[in-house]
Amino acid sequence: MTTLLNGKELSEELKQKMKIEVDELKEKGLTPHLTVILVGDNPASKSYVRGKEKACAVTGISSNLIELPDDTTEEELLSIIEEQNNDDSVHGILVQLPLPDQMDEQKIIHAISPAKDVDGFHPINVGKMMTGEDTFIPCTPYGILTMLQSKDISLEGKHAVIIGRSNIVGKPIGLLLLQENATVTYTHSRTKNLQEITKQADILIVAMGRAHAINADYIKKDAVVIDVGINRKDDGKLTGDVDFESAKEKASFITPVPRGVGPMTITMLLKNTIKAAKGLNHVER
Repeated sequence: MTTLLNGKELSEELKQKMKIEVDELKEKGLTPHLTVILVGDNPASKSYVRGKEKACAVTGISSNLIELPDDTTEEELLSIIEEQNNDDSVHGILVQLPLPDQMDEQKIIHAISPAKDVDGFHPINVGKMMTGEDTFIPCTPYGILTMLQSKDISLEGKHAVIIGRSNIVGKPIGLLLLQENATVTYTHSRTKNLQEITKQADILIVAMGRAHAINADYIKKDAVVIDVGINRKDDGKLTGDVDFESAKEKASFITPVPRGVGPMTITMLLKNTIKAAKGLNHVER
């Protein structure tokens, strides 16, 4: 019997707990605040930003959106980030990616203060995560780990196979699972004999960006399958990188798309923002 890992339901539970925590912080005179910077008119980015604004409102986190035109220069964006870095009322800064071609994404990420980097992308925070120090964990990997822990899925000694090696998902989730004593194998577009490797996985995490690329033939019986993919079908509906209908016949646990990893990503962003507010104001954790 396959168990659905419903990220939507878990995210709602976590947001209610965060609301209580935020209310307590407000009683102490501290309101966590997130600034989101959106450059250009990317429809997907606008949709993500709206989701973040709604989630902040639910938990009581204060937020504001700085919208900039597509032709904004890199220097103008860097100047705005510097202003937010220096504003003590701002605890978290998120620059929505992707950015227009005239901007160097790495340069922009580097400009955000590590203490306000609630996306967990700054090299200082990435380095701390790699060495197991307390830091901001990238939101999607953080959400995946939280989902696994919510179902008491044992990670110790398990073989986790990651399909994808991005800095945002693939690399960091592998590190997090390694820290939980899993044995981790990374695979990617150049991997040979992919199916042979994925069929060894106790935990299979798929972040390829190709709709239904992974079906039951790639999955070991009773494996835990986490689908990070978000692809839009011709009818406008969202679907994952995993062929859900075939995969659920083999998996012990599986995430749907939508209502799987996606809602958890935004929820962990809120968790990082609260953490940033506490850290910057030296509130006891």
